[in-house]
Amino acid sequence: QVHVTESGGGLVQAGGSLRLSCAASGTIFSINVMSWYRQAPGKQRELVASIAGESTTTYANSVKGRFTISRDNAKIAVYLQMDSLKPEDTASYQCHVDGSSASGSPVEGWGQGTLVTVSS
Repeated sequence: QVHVTESGGGLVQAGGSLRLSCAASGTIFSINVMSWYRQAPGKQRELVASIAGESTTTYANSVKGRFTISRDNAKIAVYLQMDSLKPEDTASYQCHVDGSSASGSPVEGWGQGTLVTVSS
């Protein structure tokens, strides 16, 4: 069983910063792809950022230049540094991990989400 836990969300004023953390435990031994998704009330879930392979990163156009994704394979963790936050960034941020078990079997899991609220 794979457990994914996010933290770091909170309430911040526009222009501020937050750093989200995501850690995976259980059968995950190594990371293939780790991603951050977000969903605001009344809006569809969107991919915010992902990191895969040889530190290949992908960002949604709306967060480019403001958010930075990074990962720590030793801890099987991923981080999202969020700078210059805007009210439009308000959403529940959810982490998804795709990796392999110690035996090489594919494993994946979702976190429960951490809420980010940006006030104007």
